[in-house]
Amino acid sequence: MRTINKMIAPLARRVRLMVGRGVLSLVNDGLKMQGVQVQLLAGEVRDLERFQDYGFTSVPHGGAEVAAVFIDGNRDHGIAIRVDDRRYRLKGLQPGEVAIYTDQGDKIVMQRGGVIEVTASTKVRMVTPLLEVTGDIKSFQP
Repeated sequence: MRTINKMIAPLARRVRLMVGRGVLSLVNDGLKMQGVQVQLLAGEVRDLERFQDYGFTSVPHGGAEVAAVFIDGNRDHGIAIRVDDRRYRLKGLQPGEVAIYTDQGDKIVMQRGGVIEVTASTKVRMVTPLLEVTGDIKSFQP
């Protein structure tokens, strides 16, 4: 039994090291694939590529939490697959609702009943050669 345990110990260690959780330190948004520096195990700091969903991107604050995967359990080849920040996450959405938000309170919330609510802390700017709006205008202030 000891011989078997000794033989599988390296494999077991690699499996345990395949997934990690850490805290974001730095972000490099100037690369083709965003780079992040993450603090993982005690004293372990790694530079990772951050995978984001197509069409969506963000630059999270330091202190955000990171879920990372390490190919073959090799800590030198990791990718950040999720970054979240409980300090700023919107709460209280209903099932099926979707939101985009910032740490400054700006948000777009797609609510139940077909309502889309846009909240901006200072201004909403639309840059387009043509703007078409249909429907009733209930109130308007220039």
